[in-house]
Amino acid sequence: MSKNWKIILIFYILILSITEGKTQVQRHRTTTLMGCRFDFTVIAEDSLQAEKYIDQAIDEVVRIDNLISDWKSESQISKVNQNAGRRPVKVDREVLELTRRAIYISEITHGAFDISFAAIDKIWKFDGSMKHVPSPSQIKKSIKKIGYKNIILDTINSTIFLKLPGMKIGFGSIGKGYAADKAKEVLAYKKVKAGIINASGDISVWGSRLNRENWKIGIVNPFIPSDIIGAFSLKEECVTTSGSYEKFVELEGKRYSHIIDPRTGYPVKGILSVSVVGPKTEMANGFSTSIMVLGTQKGIELINHFPDYGCLIITDEGELIKSKNFNTKIELYDSEIKPTSKS
Repeated sequence: MSKNWKIILIFYILILSITEGKTQVQRHRTTTLMGCRFDFTVIAEDSLQAEKYIDQAIDEVVRIDNLISDWKSESQISKVNQNAGRRPVKVDREVLELTRRAIYISEITHGAFDISFAAIDKIWKFDGSMKHVPSPSQIKKSIKKIGYKNIILDTINSTIFLKLPGMKIGFGSIGKGYAADKAKEVLAYKKVKAGIINASGDISVWGSRLNRENWKIGIVNPFIPSDIIGAFSLKEECVTTSGSYEKFVELEGKRYSHIIDPRTGYPVKGILSVSVVGPKTEMANGFSTSIMVLGTQKGIELINHFPDYGCLIITDEGELIKSKNFNTKIELYDSEIKPTSKS
């Protein structure tokens, strides 16, 4: 997902500022963690306690970032990358298990999701500097170091080994979702009854708002990103969105998304956004990213095998498609969802 600050519009939190009685307060804080925007909202007995809870949630995200960041040279994942093709690196069991789950997503999606995508040669540029579509040979070379089957886990010794020199793994996809899940666990352990953790669109909610209604999470119109077209109604769920409309480049009369198929090196097409709802933000993010790559038919077939998760797809033709297990209540506003001349 894009790290652009606009992403907050994808799931803009429609928080009703109502206080009922004097026993609970709602506090909100925004900060930058893991290189992106995090929003924390908690309901607690008083403001001081709510702020302490948010501090503890932030501490948990920082702890995770120090383990899995591929930008921090001393993190365990950076050590794994630095030793690619040389030797296995011992990691915490938590890091090993997160990597194992990422490989599982790769297996069930046949490589549509791949944490070794971090090794791609960035020949596609989305900063305005690209003038021509990369050649097939350039694209083929760019994905040479990608391949989840070359990530070797030793569960007995708790090590990770990347078989190819130059390989890299990164958790830019499911890492934020995992951090949101873990921060929620910390707050649940502290008996915080309600709140939201929004990791740049990877959102975990629990409990109810102060007015006892479900939390409302806005849905962006992918054809007009400044337009909120509706809202999910959530209570004890997580929701993530992957979208191809935030970052793209137009070349030779065609639009190319920033979301790249790790198996081919080509940008995805056909789907503008995928929202996945389920019990874990980490897994929901893995699904939303994978479905963008797999396309509507194969993506729906995949998620239908997991009854705890459902998805809402918006295609480039403005069609809304729900998976079999998508039971989340949504409210659509009067906004029209249809392609524009720039789509």
